[in-house]
Amino acid sequence: MNGQDPAVIDVEKSSTSQVRQLVATSSRILAAAGMGDYIWGHASARDPQDRGAWLKQSSWGMEEVTADRVHLVNGGGDVVEGTGPRHYEYPIHTEIMAARPDVGGVVHTHSRFAVALSASGQPLLPVSHEGNLFCPPGIPRFTETADLIVTQDLGRQVAEALGDAPAVFLVNHGIVCVGEDLQTATVTAILLDQACRQQLLTRQAGGWPVWSDVEESLSKRANIYTNKSMHQVWDYLERQLTIA
Repeated sequence: MNGQDPAVIDVEKSSTSQVRQLVATSSRILAAAGMGDYIWGHASARDPQDRGAWLKQSSWGMEEVTADRVHLVNGGGDVVEGTGPRHYEYPIHTEIMAARPDVGGVVHTHSRFAVALSASGQPLLPVSHEGNLFCPPGIPRFTETADLIVTQDLGRQVAEALGDAPAVFLVNHGIVCVGEDLQTATVTAILLDQACRQQLLTRQAGGWPVWSDVEESLSKRANIYTNKSMHQVWDYLERQLTIA
């Protein structure tokens, strides 16, 4: 025990168990929302002791993730707790968390609608409620590469492109969304997917879309997307997993 208080050890084990379950639940929620991509895409939560990021093993689809298929990866890419193969793109998570102390959760998916919209060169516009969460000022774009983010340097570049925004387009690749916790990051990713889908549908309808001005967008964001409501949406989505 090295003199460590057994009560402290129990708390640490409990925290580890909870964060692994959180990542598993996030993964299944994202899959249920149609954001899975075979075994690719991943969500992470900051380690309670700030040792790195907890994310799923690379060999499983999001809908298959259970707590024992989640492991802890440090900034150098070492699996320091848990087992299984590590995702190549771990630097997305570890470098964003290093650059953004306010971030407790990171989600990376290959949202079909976000990929389509960002590849078109169109900016995201607040044509729906969901769009107002991000606009203004809009979604920053990472265009350095559409390849996998497999190095710490590329991870730092993604973090730089993200800045203090809640999301960034990896153009021709996918999205990265963040939040103060993984619950918020997960809901943010789903809302971004829906915002992109709505804009594409609106353009397909013909004519030119209209959207909220800055004042209205900020008002809608304040009224709809409170911290409380984002967590209530998470609770709803979690309940749907048990119903399904």
